[in-house]
Amino acid sequence: MASRILVVDDERVIADTLSLILRGVGYEAFTAYDGMLGLEAARRLEPDLVLSDVVMPAMDGVSMAMEIHDALPEIKLLLISGQAGTSNLLRDAEARGFHFELLQKPMHPDEIIRRVKMALLPSKPCHGANSLPC
Repeated sequence: MASRILVVDDERVIADTLSLILRGVGYEAFTAYDGMLGLEAARRLEPDLVLSDVVMPAMDGVSMAMEIHDALPEIKLLLISGQAGTSNLLRDAEARGFHFELLQKPMHPDEIIRRVKMALLPSKPCHGANSLPC
C-alpha cells in the first residue's frame, strides 16, 4: 500500500505541483491550501506524512504541525519554507519541546522525493533497556 502524504501550502500551484510529483512516484498525495484545512485533513486522512509550508495565513505551518503532533503523534512532519522569517517560529516551537525538520524552497523534485523517502523510513530503536526510538 502506498504511503499517504498530505501537502499543505497556501500557494495552490506549489501544493498541486508537489502532490503531482509525489503521485508520479507512487505516493497517495492529498492537498490542503492553508493550515486550518491541513489540520482538518490530517485528522480526517491520518496520512503517513505531512509536508507543509511554514508561512501561511490564519494558521502557520509550525502551529499546525504542533497540533498534528499532539493529536496524532505517529504522523511524520516535514516543513518547507522560502522565507527567512521562519526561524522565530521554529525557535518558539523548540522552546515548547517540538523539533521539526525544515527544507528550504526552492527544491529540486528529486531532492523532495529523497527527503520524503527518508522521512518515511521507520525509526530504529536504540539499544537499551526500553528500546525507545533514537
